Amino acid sequence: MEEEEKTATLEKIRSKRIFFNHLDSFVGIHAGKYLSNCVVGSSLEEVIEDEELNEEETETIKSIPLAKGTYQVVGTLSNPDAKKPDFALDIFSFNTREQLLEYLLECDTIIYNITETTEQIDEASWAVSALQSEIENFESPKIFILLSTIMTWALTKPADPEDPDTPLTEDDYRRRKAHPNFKDHISLEKLVIKLGKTKKRKFTTYVIASGLVYGMEEDVFHYFFKEAWLGLNPAIPCFGDGKNIVPTIHVKDLAAVLQNVSEHKPRSYYILALDDSKHKLKEIAKAISKLGPGKIQLFPEGDALLNYDLTQSDLDHLLVNLALEAFYIKENFNIHWVAEAGIVENIQNLIKEFKQSRTLLPLKIAILGPTAVGKTSVAEKLAKHYKLHHIKIKDVIEEAIANLELKCLQPDTEEAEEGEEEEVDEMGVRDAQELLDQIRENMDQNGGHLDDMYVIRFMKEKLTSMPCQNQGFILDGFPKTYLQTKDLFGAEEEEEEESALSKLPQFDKTITPEYIFSLEASDEFLKNRVLNLPESVVVGTHYTQDRFFRHLSHYREQNMEDETLLNFFDEIEIHPVHIDVSQDNDAENTPVVNEIIKIVGVAKNYGPTPEELKELQRKEADERLAREVAEHVERERREAEEAAEKLARWEEWNKRLEEVKRQEQEFLEAHSVPLRNYLMQNVMPTLTKGLIECCKIRPDDPVDFLAEYLFKNNPQID
Repeated sequence: MEEEEKTATLEKIRSKRIFFNHLDSFVGIHAGKYLSNCVVGSSLEEVIEDEELNEEETETIKSIPLAKGTYQVVGTLSNPDAKKPDFALDIFSFNTREQLLEYLLECDTIIYNITETTEQIDEASWAVSALQSEIENFESPKIFILLSTIMTWALTKPADPEDPDTPLTEDDYRRRKAHPNFKDHISLEKLVIKLGKTKKRKFTTYVIASGLVYGMEEDVFHYFFKEAWLGLNPAIPCFGDGKNIVPTIHVKDLAAVLQNVSEHKPRSYYILALDDSKHKLKEIAKAISKLGPGKIQLFPEGDALLNYDLTQSDLDHLLVNLALEAFYIKENFNIHWVAEAGIVENIQNLIKEFKQSRTLLPLKIAILGPTAVGKTSVAEKLAKHYKLHHIKIKDVIEEAIANLELKCLQPDTEEAEEGEEEEVDEMGVRDAQELLDQIRENMDQNGGHLDDMYVIRFMKEKLTSMPCQNQGFILDGFPKTYLQTKDLFGAEEEEEEESALSKLPQFDKTITPEYIFSLEASDEFLKNRVLNLPESVVVGTHYTQDRFFRHLSHYREQNMEDETLLNFFDEIEIHPVHIDVSQDNDAENTPVVNEIIKIVGVAKNYGPTPEELKELQRKEADERLAREVAEHVERERREAEEAAEKLARWEEWNKRLEEVKRQEQEFLEAHSVPLRNYLMQNVMPTLTKGLIECCKIRPDDPVDFLAEYLFKNNPQID
């Protein structure tokens, strides 16, 4: 037996095929990519050298040439229409489970991840059972790894009732008790371990219980990262009392655990995958908040259920309270940890990972130009389009003074919450009051204006704030001079040596705009634009006649010198884009905005927030309803007009018909007068006599009698 084990150990390691379900999931993407870059057997190198072997065996093992082939990663996709990941050798699509079984039999290691969707539990249960039934047909030994969750430990009693802080380890896995929503997970864990005990040499099974996975674009903790990055609220929500211990692990460290299990074939069939941290939820939320406001706010657990950004599974994981220790992977595995100490100690690297993975890059723009050229209207539209912070010097100064006044009203010392470390404010109350007094004195001496040294200080504080560093900003008409530009964006004193060695002037890349747009127009154009403004808009602004001409003249004088503010950007190879706004006299500057958007391109930030999506859907529904109502009103109006027009035509036709009848009547009457006269003179007398005679005689045929009478007594015959 020992000889066979040595022979198996000394075999040249070949390239192996690893199956991973749902390669398009969070863990699937990063674990699959990690494994595809791992050389087969690389985790064994250091461990083999540390084994207690005799010199001959050690020399033999060291001389084994490791195959430089990497793992062949294959798997399935949760979305059949999704694009195949670049790192995947092949993607399996199947109509029946018999087809899937054929694919699985071609793989050396089969990994099923059930941490991200419960829908895979049934398939994983079938897969391990089907593979176990096919053991006799295996061409080579196979490993089945079930990637489960620490939620199957959620209700486990402490290892030491007298000391609840004593952590649970892999040795306690038979005592584990699952969260009510994760009973199917623990049932599958038991099945996997059971089926791996029949023929261990041909088919070995493992269960890896993973802590909450973090890193890269984030998974469960994405809600906190997004809240901090957006900075829409003054504090990051933290649900519950925040004192629950949350076991965690970086996604790349989890992938390293999977590699080690596949290569080491450990004797323990149940393994905990955790980092060394024992952080509480509020400590994690506090660390993540450094991406944004730097503060957290506790909310009741019930409020978390109303949050549509978090699923029930997410809440179950975040509210778990477990003290676990992953002894086995630390003592037996060869892992090059990415974040062994956990989230809090590695938060700066995690923030960088988060931004890079989601391509969340700040967009920094400066809009410059003379007064009345339209800088503010353009900046407002761009800020709305790109969701950037609109920076106006007046607002920055007012905000800075308001913050100093608020600081001066606070007590000199504040009691920290129990068990929570408070960040020390760099500026005390006394310093804030002293600075505020200096500012007020300076403004009194300068007629309400502030010296550049204070303006530059406040502007730097604003541009280096996390909201501006996260989303970006649009500078509206500031700086105005070369010296202001150099003081604001130029290198600090400690960088002067580096500046001397470099051909380009050194500048602060974190706050220097990457796009500079200089809006230009003639004095005559600007004058006409201001003259056409309504008086209500001009009153109380710098568009009044005296102030406008003074500001415009001052701007022209500054930009006629050799050192203009635009020259500074040319020197650091950020060349301004000149835009002539007088080409299209549009008060809203729409063509200018469209031109800038075309140059800048698409923003690299989050899409619409859920609130914005709801508002957009509401607006679309309102617009659709208004459109339908307008169409209905228009249709009724057209029908009413048609009915009125038809009635008018009918009345007109009747009037014309009556007129025709009247004219015909008049015509008939006019033409009947001679005939009546003739009848009265020549016919009626004879006819009257004939009728009288007829009445007297009463013949049998009165008509014939009357006709005979008229014929005999015709006056013309006489």
